[in-house]
Parts: sequence; structure tokens; C-alpha cells
Amino acid sequence: MRLLVTADLHYNHARSKALAEDLIEQMNAAGGDVLLVVGDTAVGDGNALEQCLSRFRFSGPKLFVAGNHELWTFGPDSYELLSVSLPQRVANLGWQWLQAEPFVAGDIALLGNIGWYDYSFAVPELQIPRRFYEHGISPGAAARLSEFSHLSHGTDEVPEHAGEIVARWNDAKFVRLHRSDEAFLDELLDVMRRQLESVRTAKHVVMAVHHIPFAELLPPRRGAQWDFARAYLGSRRMGELIREFENVGHVLCGHSHFAVERQIDQIRAINIGSGYRSKRFVTVEV
Repeated sequence: MRLLVTADLHYNHARSKALAEDLIEQMNAAGGDVLLVVGDTAVGDGNALEQCLSRFRFSGPKLFVAGNHELWTFGPDSYELLSVSLPQRVANLGWQWLQAEPFVAGDIALLGNIGWYDYSFAVPELQIPRRFYEHGISPGAAARLSEFSHLSHGTDEVPEHAGEIVARWNDAKFVRLHRSDEAFLDELLDVMRRQLESVRTAKHVVMAVHHIPFAELLPPRRGAQWDFARAYLGSRRMGELIREFENVGHVLCGHSHFAVERQIDQIRAINIGSGYRSKRFVTVEV
């Protein structure tokens, strides 16, 4: 089976749209058996998602996994987007919502999950108290905004160097889950485990998850401002779960906009590496 895989097209973003269109044309000409898109195609609001997916001209199965940007909305409920609205919109375009049902062809199974984060990739040296990560804001940024002033008065003091970090994670502004990040990840891990259990008899399993499941796929450190964001790139618990299943041969992710490939036990793990300024797809032979 020849998979064509991309991620992070960010079609609604002005500087990203033309690049995404060019990449889609490349994929349309590449040929393959199955097409897989692993998250952050477009924000949930509006019709940019439909515009983007409709540009793919592919006669084989088209598989879709959501990313965190699909959950961005000015509406009240990102959780409803993920569980009801987005799956229906994707199905109406002729794509399979992979998180709901694995794609199985012979002895090969493809599974999908948005994944999420629990701050397990946070950089300990930053010494940022957890409450700041929970609000998606660094100590330096919180000190400048009155609505977050209470975060500076927790039981654990904020080190002086952490107070110089000024950054925000915009999921905290635009994703409305009505539950903590960790509780959301717990639900997604339950879904992932059920899917993995359902394909135990498959000879080869491909797991597509938007957020990063292995520390080996993280981008390099770039300084404190960027390192703050590592807390939101994924979760070690996803990787630990995946490694329980010996028939998982490939893991594909995105989210960090940094391309990297590693061999982890029997798993060929690939971060696609698309971003706002450049787009990339990979061909995977299974």
C-alpha cells in the first residue's frame, strides 16, 4: 500500500493558502493508494476546510484526522465540533473521519486520533508552575494582562527568569472543551486504546495522530520563548500507549511544523513537518 500523507495545511491562513494549493496539486499528480491528512487543515469556523479538502482529486480512499486548529472557534463548543459537526462535514465531502473508525485493507489497518497535550513535554528548566500552562500563558505575559494577574500569586513562586518569558498558546483563547486538557487527553487515549485493541489481528498498523506522541519527534530547543510552547506539542502517554501494541509499524504526526523521522523500537515514526511558510508531504510504503 502506498500512502500519501500531509499535515498542517492551514488553508485559512493568508500566507499559507497558496502554498497549500501548490502542495495539493503535487499530491494530485503523485499517485498512490490511500490519501491521509493529519490535522490542522483549517479552523472549524467558516468553510475553509471544505474549500481545502475539495481541491484534492484522488480516486482512492481519503482519510482525515483533525488537529487543534479544527477546534478553533468563536462559538461556544469545540467539543461539539469534534464529536458531531466536523465528522459530518468531512463525510459529506467523501472523506473518512479516521478517529471514528479504522480503515482496514487486507492485513493493514490505519487508525487516527487528534491527540492532545498534558504538559508532559514542558521544559523543567523553565520552572513555570503548572497553572500558567493550564491557562495557556507564560508568567511574563500574565503579568502584563490584568485578567491573569491572579496567576502570579500561587503557592509556588515564579522564578525571576520565568517572569521574562512572554508567550501565549492560542488554543486557550479559541478552543472551548469544557474540560481540562488532561481530561480531554484521557478521553482520547480511551478512544485510541479501543481502536488499537480492535485491530490486534492486523499484521501492520499505521497510527496517525496530529499531536506528537514521542519525545524523539520534538523540534530542537530554540530558547525560552519557544520552549514554553513545547508543553502543548503532545504527550508522552500517547507514545507509551502506542508502544504497547507490537503490530504498530508506523506512527505519523504533525503539529510542530518540524520534519523529523526516527526509528523507535519496531515503529517508523515520522513528523510530516509542514508549516505556514513551507508545505511537505511524504510517501509511505506499507
